[in-house]
Amino acid sequence: MPTTCRPYDPDPLLLLPASLKEWLPEQHLAYFIADTVAALDLKAFHARYEGDGRRRQPFDPSMMV
Repeated sequence: MPTTCRPYDPDPLLLLPASLKEWLPEQHLAYFIADTVAALDLKAFHARYEGDGRRRQPFDPSMMV
């Protein structure tokens, strides 16, 4: 049974603030970091959890990086 990660949503609608875009200016460092993490090849992290249902539902590696 394949293992799926908990969903990662960097723009949550139910938490305060609703979106970091409402609090941070356009050129804030946080956007650079988010774009950098999105560009990373995280296949090695995902491969660790594939096909092993024992680990239940781990956090998405993008969130952990």
